Amino acid sequence: MQLRTQNIAFRYGKEPWLFKNVNFTVDPGEIVGLVGPSGYGKTTFCRILAGYEVPNKGSVTLNGRPIKSKRKGYHPVQLVFQHPEKAINPRWKMGKVLNEGWQPDQQLLDALGIEEEWLTRFPNELSGGELQRFCVARALGPDTRYLIADEMTTMLDAITQAQIWKAVLKIAEQREMGIIVVSHEVNLIQQLCHRVIEIDHLNT
Repeated sequence: MQLRTQNIAFRYGKEPWLFKNVNFTVDPGEIVGLVGPSGYGKTTFCRILAGYEVPNKGSVTLNGRPIKSKRKGYHPVQLVFQHPEKAINPRWKMGKVLNEGWQPDQQLLDALGIEEEWLTRFPNELSGGELQRFCVARALGPDTRYLIADEMTTMLDAITQAQIWKAVLKIAEQREMGIIVVSHEVNLIQQLCHRVIEIDHLNT
């Protein structure tokens, strides 16, 4: 199930185009790095892939079929942001947060280092690294075909980074799941990715 954009363009209101005529593909099981300066539209592009934004022009397809942009049901492209606290309802206990989209099995929770006692806590009682583990677990549902990691582990310590990526890569290999890695960390990109694309080279 190849993920593809065809001639997509986007801008906010009447502002200048953030990008135009973007053609981009990721194959199942492929890990693609997306790099470029801040302000060039990397996060907006990822939001379009994951259905949070609708392009002004062009289309996003999975296996040749358009992906619905409206966030109804479980989306096949999941996006994990840099700041987990912004993606979690602060009034929910973590058990409810975890089961919002699907119910991860214990094997996944163990792989991500999610402790059982955290499930009864509120988000403000956990660290950023602990919260991000929950965000990753939510994104790795059985229907996820592509995962977008938008600076997913940038704010985390090296041990937490390694644990999260080890779990993600194992699942990606088992499911032949594609991954798009957005990061300013050159070493991470070089270690993980099969190929790297600069955001300003997306425009044709």
